[in-house]
Amino acid sequence: MDDVLVKSSKILVVDDVPVNLKLQRTYLNAVGYEVVDARDGVEALEMVDKEMPDLILLDVMMPKMNGFQVCQTLKNGKSTRFIPIIMVTALNELEDKIKGIEAGADDFICKPYNKLELLARVKSLLRIKHLHDQLEEKVAELEIAHQKLRQLAITDGLTGLYNFRYFKEQLILELNRARRGKGNLSVAILDIDFFKHYNDTHGHPAGNVVLTSIAEILRTNIRQFDLAARYGGEEFSLVLIDTDKAGAGVVAHKIKKLVEEFPFQHRETQPNGRLTISMGVAIFPEDGFDPDELVNMADRRLYRAKQSGRNLVVLE
Repeated sequence: MDDVLVKSSKILVVDDVPVNLKLQRTYLNAVGYEVVDARDGVEALEMVDKEMPDLILLDVMMPKMNGFQVCQTLKNGKSTRFIPIIMVTALNELEDKIKGIEAGADDFICKPYNKLELLARVKSLLRIKHLHDQLEEKVAELEIAHQKLRQLAITDGLTGLYNFRYFKEQLILELNRARRGKGNLSVAILDIDFFKHYNDTHGHPAGNVVLTSIAEILRTNIRQFDLAARYGGEEFSLVLIDTDKAGAGVVAHKIKKLVEEFPFQHRETQPNGRLTISMGVAIFPEDGFDPDELVNMADRRLYRAKQSGRNLVVLE
């Protein structure tokens, strides 16, 4: 780990005395650290933004901004708060050390300092910094993994739409929101006409292509805040936010027409000469006040669409 630290670490040295800068650079370069420098507090802040060093050796007594001010500014910054800072000072008073600690300094070294002591303190803080960076990376990786698992838990594996469980959860949430806002909400359930015939004739891989194609039609023809889900098998569901019967009818008929006109392979072999869907729609509040009432009403209307010849939307 020491070799990794030496090869990968960048140190910012801040001092307004050229000989001090040269001395510290010589010590640090000799063991392999990359060194950048600044000659006052203002330049130090600019260099931090530009270089994002792994550690800062910061002189206390400087023009424009002293070391305490620079340290406090960096420790208050979201992207710089975890950069370790060693304050280098000729002051050895307890009051000055307390002031440095309050500003956020991680360590102190007093002039004149011993080379070996300086390098030991630098190595110690760099080890902590690199361990912190590794921990941050692991936390970020875990967060990404958690998000992926969450997405898998609420997504249908074949179509990429939300699954039935998520549909039910969101329907409850959106229905509660509609009640509070005294708004409308529409639920649609749609089914692929004669899908078993298509599967039996052309095989499940071809049927899966149909399912994914219809899912894409749904996904791209509702608003971003609406919801499309795979309800199960060849059935899909929609939750249309703040949408009354007229609005739901426009969306439903548009989707029905898009499916009817889509160039599905082998569509001419279907019993009605094309691949189509039937849909039932229920509206809050006129068709029901709770999720089960709305879903049951949409399901009954879907059944009526099937019984009435298919390729239909039933809204009432």
